Amino acid sequence: MATLNLNQQAARLCEQIVYDAVRLRVHVHVMRSGTTVLDFGTRSPGDTQGAQGGLEAGLRLAEVCMAGLGQVRLAPANPELTNGAAVVVSTDHPLAACMASQYAGWQINKGKFFAMGSGPMRAVAAKEELFRTVCEPETSTVAVGVLETRTLPTDDVCRELASACRVEPANLTLLVAPTASQAGGLQVVARTIETALHKLHELGFDLRRIESGFGVAPLPPVAESDLAAIGRTNDAILYGGEVTLWVRGDDESLQAIGPKVPSSGSPDHGQPFAAIFERYNRDFYKIDPHLFSPAAVTVMNLDTGRSSRFGRLVPRVIHESFNAR
Repeated sequence: MATLNLNQQAARLCEQIVYDAVRLRVHVHVMRSGTTVLDFGTRSPGDTQGAQGGLEAGLRLAEVCMAGLGQVRLAPANPELTNGAAVVVSTDHPLAACMASQYAGWQINKGKFFAMGSGPMRAVAAKEELFRTVCEPETSTVAVGVLETRTLPTDDVCRELASACRVEPANLTLLVAPTASQAGGLQVVARTIETALHKLHELGFDLRRIESGFGVAPLPPVAESDLAAIGRTNDAILYGGEVTLWVRGDDESLQAIGPKVPSSGSPDHGQPFAAIFERYNRDFYKIDPHLFSPAAVTVMNLDTGRSSRFGRLVPRVIHESFNAR
């Protein structure tokens, strides 16, 4: 059976982004090492040098983050949550698209540069426990990564990442976007399915039982700072995200684990993420990890025909978060 090469698929998408860069408002940088860095929105107030990005850029960014194995689009949001747009995502390859590629499991910290790394480069670096348990590592001559940061990587960072991925620096492409940008915020909100799968994995569920996924969450207003944007994008999923998973196997195990999957299964649930973050003195790792999942999850069993919904939307928190100044 032929296998999917996540990085090659993502690289092809990046080639099209480079071709459409002017229309997408994306800046293309070729580093001295040969690494291609695509800037999706590092522009800050008063800055005329950074890229501006936009909605279509965000859709492209989110699809690269899923290695081309997911479809991402915009739709009208649930009016109980917001009058704006919602990010809709679907995939028939949830394990590869979401866990092996989209999950932001690589902390990149070199000197003054810090970013959360996601995208299919994680599969070739295979640094995480996930690639020793549920995800297949990948061998590839090219690597593609997504960096959530406002600072473009230095040439030293590019060389180090290329080395970790065992590719030549010229065969590495990095896509950069801060959370407080149109493109960056959109690609974070496109992680509804990923957060559901990660929560299920933490609960000990066999992710190989999941055949397909569909998710939707409201797109928040772009915040004035990346810290505020992290709060809003988290809230979009925690209190406004809905995911449907098509699975196989017995119903009993689904009924047992189902109530634990939504964010409401955490004692930290119920406040905007910004307030929770402050309560823990801005120490992200003190927050209950079981909070990070969609507000509601529907499970459809392909073998038995039974479906069940767990969790609920919380419009009150969405309104408070999205309207905060």
